[in-house]
Amino acid sequence: MSTEPDAPVEVVQAVPVEAGEAPKIPLGAQETIAEPAKLLRIASMVRELLEETRHAPIDEEGRKRLADVYQRSVEELGESISEDLKEELATLAPPVDTVPTESEIRIAQAQLVGWLEGLFHGIQAAMFAQQAAARAQFEELRRRGLPSGQSDDAPPDGPPRSGQYL
Repeated sequence: MSTEPDAPVEVVQAVPVEAGEAPKIPLGAQETIAEPAKLLRIASMVRELLEETRHAPIDEEGRKRLADVYQRSVEELGESISEDLKEELATLAPPVDTVPTESEIRIAQAQLVGWLEGLFHGIQAAMFAQQAAARAQFEELRRRGLPSGQSDDAPPDGPPRSGQYL
């Protein structure tokens, strides 16, 4: 696993794994995030904008500016995610073509923040499922007993034999 902030993150669906069976990733479940740090920065900015707009009335120029920031945020997010996530985002965060009312811009921002939080929860759930599957596989290997590396015919008090003919 890479520790770079812009390393791609892959979100996969959790699939139940039987003991001793390798996990299977269903085809079409390859939701990816190319730039997680960028995604987090945009999410923080949109969340902060939403908080700020809750506390004060917004004039027409402010609503225009917020609509522009909202639109640019959606476009930037689209560059950081896979095609299937981009389609989902497009249906949940439609473009704002006119000067929105205060309530329209607040709803649009809240919807975007909610989608981003859902995306983050999905990433966390996928990571948890992957860890659980890996832990189950490790426990299955441990239960079966790992091979010791020595053959059964090695002398008990001498060094282990290194090859078949030696």
